[in-house]
Amino acid sequence: MISCTAEGEPLPEISWRRASDGQTFADGDKSQDGRVEVRGRHGKSMLTISGVRLSDWGRFDCEALSRIGGHQKSMFLDIEYAPKFQTNQTIFYSWEGNPVNISCDVRSNPPATMLWRRDRFTISSQGTSNIRIHSAEGRSLLEVTPVSDRDFGRYNCTARNNIGARYQEFILAQADVPSNPYSVRLTAVSQRLATVSFMKPDSHGGVPISYYIINIKDTSAQDWRTVRSHGVQTTVVLASLEPNTTYEVRVAAVNGKGQGEFSHTESFQTLAIREPSPPTVHGQRGVGKAYRLGLIKQDDGGMPIVEYIVKYKTDKEEQWMTKLVPGMNDFALLQPLQWNTRYNVEITARNVKGLSEPTFFQFLMPQKPDITDSLFSGLGLGAVVGLGLAALLLLLVLVDVGCFFFRHCGLLMFISRKLCSKKTTTSGKSKELEEGKAAYLKLPLKEENGKEVLKPDLIEIKVHSDNMHTKQDDSKA
Repeated sequence: MISCTAEGEPLPEISWRRASDGQTFADGDKSQDGRVEVRGRHGKSMLTISGVRLSDWGRFDCEALSRIGGHQKSMFLDIEYAPKFQTNQTIFYSWEGNPVNISCDVRSNPPATMLWRRDRFTISSQGTSNIRIHSAEGRSLLEVTPVSDRDFGRYNCTARNNIGARYQEFILAQADVPSNPYSVRLTAVSQRLATVSFMKPDSHGGVPISYYIINIKDTSAQDWRTVRSHGVQTTVVLASLEPNTTYEVRVAAVNGKGQGEFSHTESFQTLAIREPSPPTVHGQRGVGKAYRLGLIKQDDGGMPIVEYIVKYKTDKEEQWMTKLVPGMNDFALLQPLQWNTRYNVEITARNVKGLSEPTFFQFLMPQKPDITDSLFSGLGLGAVVGLGLAALLLLLVLVDVGCFFFRHCGLLMFISRKLCSKKTTTSGKSKELEEGKAAYLKLPLKEENGKEVLKPDLIEIKVHSDNMHTKQDDSKA
């Protein structure tokens, strides 16, 4: 029960707000489950919680409000309770020399103290030579490294606070290797391959299975060859087998403790070498008068495919044309072919044992494309637009060249005149200077007695002669 009292004139109305979910309670209100109820009169309000739960923990706000104003106070409901264990796993497995951590997780308020017991004896927090205790708030970790059978058994974790005490029992069991797999079966047996499948063991020995090992050997041999599974998959493909040979196979599971017992031994015989199976064929249109046939190898009969024999002819012809394709290839290219013609094809595979049954295939060559299709069939929209712009630019250049030669106008003529005029001006002056036929003087003008007189460095005079002759009374210029 939480009370809240408020004074004022006029007397304020009191309401409560639960911070955890924001729900508000006024006088006479109840929660949906009926556990929370508010009663009040004359400036005093009581919030009552029946059957207190841990979810009721948190802040409650009391607000007094009148037409003059309001005021708020907050109160915190702290719920104390005895320890509660949060650990679900109570059985742990290990073996001699393998450390294992037994975790005891507790929730309580106030915090609980925790200790471990074994056979009614308390385990010191300092631990022993093979037992250590690691403590943190709400958790105590017991690390046990078994050195003998005596270290396996029951361990008790006790948690205590001022509300109460609780204990939980943990069992440290001795792990074992897995039991043997069963129902071993051989499927998809060929000359070189076989698939073995099996059921997982009934017992993993307390430790998860890591992988399986498959032993296989020729019945006439003494030593087993070991194949390891990918993880815990119960289907394994056996490769590199010999044709027409009897084999024995057995399976065992492996966990952290070690390898379990083998299953019953099963025998199987690989197939004898024979002719290959017919190949699978699919068509892919080629370029121009060519056609590409895709070849998919099937069962090779126990020996590599030496070659594919491809025969083809038109509907109207009687004679077959033959093309030999190496066995390592995955396609055959037929060319040159006729436009708008249907072809019949027979493909057989050959190994050292002989020929497969033929695979039949038909295809129709397209009609002969026109020049437009030939030029632009392989080009995208961007390439076509680029070619159009290039053609337009070439046309403009040809028109400008024609104007240059026949009408002496255009962009090319304008550029030519600009370059030639600059070259002529510069070369003329340089030639005169080199021949010594031009001399330049700059004479200034100045005023003397109201008249302008010559002054050097302002007036330029050009003299067309190698020598200058002057008289005594001539101008200095």
